[in-house]
Amino acid sequence: MNNNVLCPECEAEVSLDANVMQGEILVCPDCGVDLEVITTDPIAVEIAPMEEEDWGE
Repeated sequence: MNNNVLCPECEAEVSLDANVMQGEILVCPDCGVDLEVITTDPIAVEIAPMEEEDWGE
């Protein structure tokens, strides 16, 4: 199984562990963007959603 994916932000090749899990957050080694594993068969990633700030509302 190929454990490499392309970063959707900069198109760099990102190597993943063989035991990567859906929902796992990774960091692109080239551009530093957070990536979320959306499926494991086949392995696919997308840019992780930004956490919204909670200002005590």
